This record gives sequence, C-alpha cells and structure tokens, in this order.
Amino acid sequence: MVFISGASSGIGALTAIRLAERGAIPVLTGRNIQKLKETSAAIKGKSSFYQMDVTDNEQVKQTVEAVIAEYGKIDILLNNAGYGQFEYFMSMPVESFEQMMDTNYMGVVRCTKAVIPHMVKQGSGHIVNIASLAGKIGTAKSTSYTATKHAVLGFTNSLRMELGGQGIQVSAVNPGPIDTPFFSQADPSGSYVKNVSWFMMKPEYVVKRIIRLIERRKAELDLPKTASMGIKLYQLLPRTVDRLFGGLLNRK
Repeated sequence: MVFISGASSGIGALTAIRLAERGAIPVLTGRNIQKLKETSAAIKGKSSFYQMDVTDNEQVKQTVEAVIAEYGKIDILLNNAGYGQFEYFMSMPVESFEQMMDTNYMGVVRCTKAVIPHMVKQGSGHIVNIASLAGKIGTAKSTSYTATKHAVLGFTNSLRMELGGQGIQVSAVNPGPIDTPFFSQADPSGSYVKNVSWFMMKPEYVVKRIIRLIERRKAELDLPKTASMGIKLYQLLPRTVDRLFGGLLNRK
C-alpha cells in the first residue's frame, strides 16, 4: 500500500495510476477533494482517497490512523506535496517564505512523523521524498523554493542514517523542471517555462524513474541523467559553474 501526499494532480496523481497498474494499492491525499475523486476514478484496481492538508498536523495524524485502520499498514510513503513561487528575494514577503517552508518541508516532516512508528513496528517500509535539483543548486528568483528543497534533502539524508538497520529505506528524488501544473503557480507569466522548454521533462518519464527507484530501493535519483553529471561538477567547482553557466541557470 502506497500513501501519497499531493496526489490530486501532476506527478502524485500519475504515480498513483502507474503504481496501481503494477498491483499496488494507492491511497491518494491532498486538499482538492474533487481532483482526488477524479484521479481515484481513473485508477484501475483498488484505491482510496482522503482530503488532507500537510500543513495541518492533526489532520495528517488522523488521516494516517484512518489508513492504518483500513489497510493495516503503509508500505511506502511518497511525500510529494509542494509548490513553488519564483520571485526575487527583495520582493517576496517573509510570510511567503514561511508558508512555502510549512508545506514543502514541514509537510514532509509531519507525514513522515505520523507514518514512521507504524513502519518501525512492522519492521519494513520505504519513504520517498520528492525534492528537487533546486535542493542541490540555487538559482535567482528561487531563494524560497531552493531553501525548502535543501531542507528536504538534509532531512532525507539524516533520517536514512537514523533508520539504518530497521528495514526502512529513505530515498530522495531530485527532478529538474517537469511539464506539470506546478508552473501555473510558480511561473504564471510563462517566461521560465519558455526559457527551459528544451530541458523540461515529460511526467511519464519522471514517474517511470520514480517507480524504478521504489522497486530497486535506491537512496537517491537526480533527473534528468545529464543533470546528475552537472550536479557533481557543481559540487566540485561551484564558483566556476556559477561563472560559466549562471546566466543560463537564472533564466526565470
């Protein structure tokens, strides 16, 4: 059974559909109940859905307990809920930073905190956190979003060490730009999407790779493949990469 946050659209919804095709039982959660119903209806096989806001700790705990009561266990937690907003640091209010961190990072913490005791008790489980390449390399107009994904990656790596030997795998998926509704809020003008259209991945490709990571229980995945090499170069020579490719990376 797979518990998915942010499953009303985009990567979360498509992953639920594709996992069900492989025999998994997806449990969809999100704030938009109508979209959850539509996604659940598109799933072939057993599934269920719950309205849940990852910023509401009590609602998260109650939802997890309801799922445990229905299915007995949670095999995989896919922390997918999150959003972006591309804006310069000087013009973005502090409240916007707080709200994004509350969803993108604390949402992961809340869901994981609610699920972990059950996975420890059953002696197995897999936590998959959808982070971002932004968590490894910062760009202009992305200070808030980048910070949330840095936090998710730090959380993921530390939790993996804590849970070592308990039968629980903790993984991070770090995708670049994906052609999903994410950008309707992050980039309402469409300028960023236009500039990176050559680099943007199709949802089907990303979901296929996420499922492969789950099946192989890999610790981390950078997407696309070419980005993985670029990230390694950046970690070795950050200032050189900033100087040579900063203009390209900052095209928002």
